[in-house]
Amino acid sequence: MPGGRLTQHERQQIALGLADGLAYAEIARRLERPTSTVTREVMRNGGPTAYRADLAHRATEHRAHRRRKAASRNPGTPPQAHGRDAEAVREYTEMFTTVFMQSGLPKMTARVLAGLYTTDAGSLTASELAGALRISPASVSKAVAFLESQGLIRRERDERRRERYVVDDDVMYQSMMASARATAHLGEVARQGVGILGPDTPAAARLENIARFVDFVSESITRAADQAREILHTKPETLKCLSPTR
Repeated sequence: MPGGRLTQHERQQIALGLADGLAYAEIARRLERPTSTVTREVMRNGGPTAYRADLAHRATEHRAHRRRKAASRNPGTPPQAHGRDAEAVREYTEMFTTVFMQSGLPKMTARVLAGLYTTDAGSLTASELAGALRISPASVSKAVAFLESQGLIRRERDERRRERYVVDDDVMYQSMMASARATAHLGEVARQGVGILGPDTPAAARLENIARFVDFVSESITRAADQAREILHTKPETLKCLSPTR
């Protein structure tokens, strides 16, 4: 399997694949590349409808040139925590951002969420986010407001009374529960239509099937989230105490 950066020829093959309506996984298989490489390449360069091979290639070369210039200006850049490879961390964060964008988040909001998930502390202040992502405080404010409204982060104050934005196990649980509630609400609305459209009509039958489907999905999400929270979020010491003695 080839490694390294994508070549201009590979980018042309990606563009042809997108034009033919191929899935990222199929394009990646033909290139013998990971699907994540193709996904990140497309999302970083305009998305599936706006991707252009020549523009993507020039943009990548420009980004690489800027990174080299930044490195030459700051040869004493402090090493990453825990001996991490700074370039690998950057690439991974970009990939994580792409995944969030595919789920429907705006680019800046996705960057903020990826930045929070990849920090060891699991929480950052607005100024720390702005500095780490090199974006304006206004962009941070808008992104965190949206993320909080979706239950994807929460706010708390530290010992210095600074507001911090937090992602942790409980935030993910609450987000899943909010998703389950939204799904259940869709089922309730669909079922209301059955009485309005008439129980013996094709439209009502369709809505009843939708309601039954989303009811099942919502209940499954809730049950799975509760089980995962109980099992996976139990502290190791607790598990040790609960394990049978020999």
